[in-house]
Amino acid sequence: MHDPSLKLLQDMPVFGGVREDTLTFLLRLAPVIPVCAGDYFFREGDTARSMFVLEKGKIAVFKAWENRSIGLGHLHQGDCFGEMALIDLFPRSASVRADEDCLAIELSSATLFEVYNRDLAQFTLMQMNIARELSRRLRGADERLFRALAQTEKMEQDLSISI
Repeated sequence: MHDPSLKLLQDMPVFGGVREDTLTFLLRLAPVIPVCAGDYFFREGDTARSMFVLEKGKIAVFKAWENRSIGLGHLHQGDCFGEMALIDLFPRSASVRADEDCLAIELSSATLFEVYNRDLAQFTLMQMNIARELSRRLRGADERLFRALAQTEKMEQDLSISI
């Protein structure tokens, strides 16, 4: 195995357990997208048809709120983003901007459909892995929301005690 893109996918939980021949097939179909620093992979509200695997660079993820951009985090080489597009078919829920020059493998619904046609078991495994990744992220978001609400409630209690 000498292909760095193949190694990158094999090391990702989203592709855990997926056979090398399936990943090689996927990579043959998937374009590598260059995005210059400061440019966007996509913006919140855009039509969504693919996910990306960051091969090189660093990106910022953020949402718009009251004419401001609220940062949600940064992703680096080996991270995936946009995978909700492959599950829910809704517009993009956040914007993704390149902080550095980036290269990303684009995996579209059409590309994954080719895997479906070729090997249903491998397609199913990838879908399950994507669902697990989304579930992991949802758990993290739930925990951050809980902590923020608990902190707000504590601050309100502290204010009512001091008044």
